Amino acid sequence: MARPRTSRARLAWLNRASTMIGTTLDLERTARELADYTVPQLADGAAVDLLESVLRGEGGARWTEARPPATRAVAVSSLKELEDLEPDEVGTPSVHPHTVLSLHCLREREPVLIGRMSRDDYERVAPSPSAAAKLRAAGVHSYMAVPLIARGVLLGVADFIRAPGSPPFTEADVELAMQLASQAAVSIDNARLYGREREHVLSLQRSLLPRGTPKTPGLEVFTHYTPSPDPSGVGGDWFDVVALPGGRTALVVGDVMGHGLPAAATMGRLRTVGRTLLSLDIAPERVLARLDLAVRDLEDDQTATCLCAVYDPATASCTIAGAGHMPPLLVSADGTATRVEVPTGAPLGSGVIPYDPVAVPVPAGSRLMLYTDGLVKTREGDLDAQLGRLLEAAPTLMDRLLDSRDPASLPLGDAARLDESVLLVAAAEDPRPDADVCVWSLPPDGTAASVARNLVADRLARWGLEELADVAELIVSELVGNALRYGNGPGQLRLLRHDRLTLEVSDTGPDLPRIQRADLSDEGGRGLQLINMLSRNWGSCRTSVGKVVWVEQDIPASLAPDAP
Repeated sequence: MARPRTSRARLAWLNRASTMIGTTLDLERTARELADYTVPQLADGAAVDLLESVLRGEGGARWTEARPPATRAVAVSSLKELEDLEPDEVGTPSVHPHTVLSLHCLREREPVLIGRMSRDDYERVAPSPSAAAKLRAAGVHSYMAVPLIARGVLLGVADFIRAPGSPPFTEADVELAMQLASQAAVSIDNARLYGREREHVLSLQRSLLPRGTPKTPGLEVFTHYTPSPDPSGVGGDWFDVVALPGGRTALVVGDVMGHGLPAAATMGRLRTVGRTLLSLDIAPERVLARLDLAVRDLEDDQTATCLCAVYDPATASCTIAGAGHMPPLLVSADGTATRVEVPTGAPLGSGVIPYDPVAVPVPAGSRLMLYTDGLVKTREGDLDAQLGRLLEAAPTLMDRLLDSRDPASLPLGDAARLDESVLLVAAAEDPRPDADVCVWSLPPDGTAASVARNLVADRLARWGLEELADVAELIVSELVGNALRYGNGPGQLRLLRHDRLTLEVSDTGPDLPRIQRADLSDEGGRGLQLINMLSRNWGSCRTSVGKVVWVEQDIPASLAPDAP
C-alpha cells in the first residue's frame, strides 16, 4: 500500500487508524495494532515499548536521573526483509543505558529524528552491539521515536526505522507519527484504565471467594474459578465448601445475574449469608429460601441462581436443592455420567418459594460436579448441545482435573468462552477400614444412656482415644437424658472422628435446647452448662422429623488420626 504523501491522504490515513487501533480494551493488543498499522505505510519497521507501571495498570512512572523508568517491549512489526534484525523481544525489558535516543524521548517527552544515521547512531539506537551491526548490514538509514502520552500520562515510546528503498524520515513524518501516537495513546490508556478496573473487580471477587476448602470426612473437593476472557465479563460467580457438624459437608455454587462491581458485591453478600445459614446446619432448601429473602432485601434489583448440596458420609448421599441453576453431574465409579435431576426452583430474588430437595446417592468412588453456566456457555453453539458435550466429556474431564488440578483448557467446543465460570468437583472416598463415622440406633427407653456410653467407650478404645472417654461418656449421657426428657426419646447416636471428636444425638422433639439459669435449689437445668464447659463447641439444628444436638471435643495432636 502506498504511503500517504499529500495532506488529504495523511488525514485519511489518520482517520482510518481510529478503526484499526484500539479495537479491543486489551492493552498489549492495542500496542500491536499500532505497530502493525505503521508498517509499511509509515515505516519499514516499528516497535512499541510501554512503561512497566502502565502494564501494571498504574500511572506513568516518575523520571529520575539516577534511574530511568523501566519499560518493556510490547509490540514489534517489520517488513519481511528486516525480520533478521534483533529488536528487544516482546515481553522483555527494553531500557538500556546506551540507548540514549529512546531515553531522551521518554525523559523530555519530545520526538527524536535522525534523517540520515551515522555509524555512531546505530549504537545509540540498537539494544546491543550485535543488533547495531545487523541494522547497519540491513541498510537501515533513518530513525525516529515519538512518546506515547495520553491525558498528561506518559505511557511509553514508539520507534520507527526505514531501510533501503524508502526515503529518510522528515519533519512531516514526525508530525504524522506524533498525531498517530497521540491518537493511539488514548486507546492504550483506555485499555490501561479498563484493565485496572477489571483487576480491582477481579481482586475483590477473588477476596470474596474462599481461599481454601476444609478437609472433610469422606470427600475430596476440588474447586476452581476461571475469570472471563472478556474484561467486561467479571461478575458474580461463587462457590463455597462448609464443614458441618456430624461430618457432613455443604457444597454451594451460585451465579449472580449481570457483571461488574455490583454483581461481585452482591455475590459477596450472598456467600456471607449462605455460609452463616449453613454454619447453623440449616437444610439446603431452607438456605435457598432465606437467600431469596436476602436478595429481595437488597437495594439493587438483582437475581441469582444457586445450587446447594449437603453430603452425609454416614449415608453416602447428598441432599440437593436448586434455585434456577445448571443441573449437577454425577459420575459413578465405573465412569458412567448422568445428569442429576434436581427440582427446578425459581432464581433467588424472584420470590417464588419454597424449594424442593432431592436425595442423591453418592457412593464411594463416584464424583459430583457442580458448575456455573460459564463453563459451557460460548459465543457460538446451543447451550443444550454444550451440556450434552459436557456430560459426554465429564468422566475423563474429572479424572484429569483431579490428577493435574489444572482446568485451564476444557474440551467443550471450539467457540470462545464468553463468561467466567466456577467448577466444583466432589469425589467420594472409600471409607477407612476403621470407619471415622459411626451411627447407632438407640433404644427409646431408660437403657439408652447406658447403651450410648458403652458404644462410645468401645469405639474410642478402638481409635486409641481412651483419654477422651470419661468426658465423652458424660456428654453423651446428658444428650441422651435431654432426648428422653424433652425429645420423645433418642433416635440415633453418631460419633465422628476427624479434626475433632463429634458426638451427635437425634430425637423427634420440636424445641431446640438452650442454656438456662439454674438456682442453687434447682435439681436440674445444669446439663447444657456442663456440656458448654467441657466441650469445644456445641449446637443444634432442626431436621424433617425433629432435631439433632451435637457436641465437639478437641483431639490432642498426639492422638490425631494422622499423627506419627
